[in-house]
Formats: sequence, C-alpha cells, structure tokens
Amino acid sequence: MRFNFLAPKNWGLLTLACAGLLSACGGGNSGDSNANIRLLNATRGYANLALSVNDKSINTDVAYASAGAYASVDTSATTSQIQTTGIGTTVASLAPSLNKGSNYTMIAYGWAGAVHTSMLQEDQELAASGKAKLLVMNLAPDAGTLDFYLSVVGDSLDNEAAVASSIAGGLTSGFNTINSGSYRLRITSAGKKDEVRLDIPSLTLASTGVATLIVTSNEGGMLVNGILLQQKGESSNFLSADARVRVISSFGDGARVTAQLNGGSLMSNAVAPAIGEYQNSKAGAGSLSIHVNGSPMNLAAPSLKAGGDYTLLVWGDSAAPQLTLLSDDNRLAATAGAVKMRLVNAVANLNAGLGLSVDYSAIASNVLPGASSTPSLLSSSVSSLLSVSSGASSSPAYSITDLPLVSNGVYSVFMLGGADKMVGTLRRER
Repeated sequence: MRFNFLAPKNWGLLTLACAGLLSACGGGNSGDSNANIRLLNATRGYANLALSVNDKSINTDVAYASAGAYASVDTSATTSQIQTTGIGTTVASLAPSLNKGSNYTMIAYGWAGAVHTSMLQEDQELAASGKAKLLVMNLAPDAGTLDFYLSVVGDSLDNEAAVASSIAGGLTSGFNTINSGSYRLRITSAGKKDEVRLDIPSLTLASTGVATLIVTSNEGGMLVNGILLQQKGESSNFLSADARVRVISSFGDGARVTAQLNGGSLMSNAVAPAIGEYQNSKAGAGSLSIHVNGSPMNLAAPSLKAGGDYTLLVWGDSAAPQLTLLSDDNRLAATAGAVKMRLVNAVANLNAGLGLSVDYSAIASNVLPGASSTPSLLSSSVSSLLSVSSGASSSPAYSITDLPLVSNGVYSVFMLGGADKMVGTLRRER
C-alpha cells in the first residue's frame, strides 16, 4: 500500500492523519499541548538551513543529509519558516498540523528557489526482536518512478524481488517489516533492473529499529542519493558514486566509432552520425578509449561529477576528431507542466552558429559547433513548429511541423553530420 505524501497540486505542506501512515498518533501526556519537531536538510541547493516555528529558533546550520535536535512547539501555533544560514532568506513557509505529544521531522528537499517540504511523524512502534521496519520516501520527483531492492551483500539483482515497487515522486511505500541485518540496497527505474539509480553496497537495519530511507534528486536528474533516518535518531548519507554518460559521434564521412569509458561500452562500431544511450560509469577521472575507423584516438578522459548526466561529443574531422563534454540537465522543469528544450550543434566543418525557434519564437541563437544552448522553458502544446536555422543558408537546416510538446518533457535537438549535409534529430530525454 502506498500513501501520497504530497497534495496533488501542492508540493509543499504534508499533513499525516492519525489513521494513515504512522500509528500511535496523539501519544504522550493528554494535558500537554506541545509536540516535538526538528529539521532534516535534504535539499540539493542549500548547504545549510535553519528552522523557526512561531518566530522561535528550532534548528540552525543543518547541513545536507543531517537532522537537527528536537524542540518543543505549541501545536496551536505552528507557523514555520525554513531559512538559509547566514542571510536568513526564507525558502519555504508552512503551518503544519501537529498532534500533541508526537514527534516530527520536517524534511526540506528540492533545489535552490524550489524548496518543498514533507512531514514525517516519528511515533511508529518498534519492530520485534530480530526484525526491522523500513519506510521508503521518494522525494526525487525528477527521477520518476522507482523500485527498491534489498539483497544479501554480494548477491545478484537478477532474482531479487523488490521490497518496494513503483514508488513515484512524492509517494511512500508504507512500513515494511524485514529481518534485521546488513544488506545491499539498489534503487532502479520502475520495472527495469538494468537501470540502477543508486547502489548502496552495505546498509545496516538494526534489530527492533525503525528507519526511513529518503531518496533525493541529483544534478543530472536521473541518478539519486539516499538518506537513512533512524526514528528519533541520527541520519546516514549515501551519495551516488556514479555519473550517466553517453557518446554522440558526428562526422560528415560516415566514420565508424567505438567508445569505452572505464571499461564499459558506450558505442560499438556505430556509423556516424550516431547517438548512444546513457550508461552508468564511476564518477571522477576515468579511462577513455575511442577508436575511429579502427584507429585509436588520443583523447583525454574528462572528469565527471557524481550524480551528473553527460554527453561526450566526438565530432569534427574524423582523422583528427575533437572531444567535447556537455553537462546534460535532465531535471524536470521547475514550473509544473512546462517543457525544456535545448539545441546541440555538433556539425563538422561548419563556420557559423545555429539558431532554434519554436512557433516562430527564438529560443536559442548562434550556438557554435561543439556547444549546447541553455535549456529554455516552453509551454506544452498539441502541435508546434520547430525550426533550426543557419547563417550559411536562408532555408531551415532542420524543421518539424505538427510537433507535440508533452507536458514535463525534456527535449534535445541535435544537429549532426557535416556542413554540406546536416542531419537533425529530436530526442525526448524525459
């Protein structure tokens, strides 16, 4: 059974009912009108946050993946502000409904300028001896719907059953009771075991313990991080060690390209122009091997940031190719229902920039070879006209009529090939 942590049209306040997610609501001394509350910083845009309730400072300098100490607040006066440390700018405001005598963690998550909140009530009864209770919260809406697998350390994922499945952004699994012990945790795309979003080699669930696994977004949008919060206790941080990488080859002479990164295949003898699929690879500096028409190229491997999505452009003259690293923003648009689109120019031997327009409005201009435009926000539509223009010609280099732009879609327009024969491709990334 799953419970919606967020109101359908509001990514802000969450109120848990007594008969809902957690039992033991309204525990404690019936004569006490107070509740205990603390802040957990699960945002990716603010290194430290503070919490005040009814103008009373509750927590200060709460770092990412950390929880502050509990403080008692009056349940009849719960107006709350989450603020940045230092200047004290308010990034979220809410007035949660709290039950007297109960304990809560207010979770702040999201990005700079788009912080959301979720309330976790921490009054679940302890698990039996030899057992542990685990709740999964997907607070990474950018990542989409996820499956969660616990396995014995060293076991393959192939024959494992999900401990929680199809958990969409803003939803929770409800508490699962399992045997206590140390496990390997893997989070994957829903229904796709081969698309691992986070791999935690060892996660310990203590006997009689109650814990919540909170999933947060990463810079690229698809890989995730994890925070394990013990009920009324400490938190543990599990950051992704991977990046997602793909290769795009763009030559005008049909050269064949093979590429490997850290021993993993990104492209195998593909005829240019070609767009590879994203693959997980260890972040940091790695080993890169690229062959063009069977000849090894002396191209230095780029350094990749953990959690990022990247495109390696192999383009230009096939006898002396260039390598350009593009950082891909595959996060959903901050505006609900909006569309994101960018233009990537990888045309060989082109001495001019390219421009992109949608419905006759320019969204990118003078994008030079080997570069990408900053993603632009567009409104979704049933039918739009897309056109790529070049200063070298009065005719469009690429165009699409009657293009549907799907709400929350993320699009890339790739211009590939050679200047004498440009090839346009529209890729829906999300």
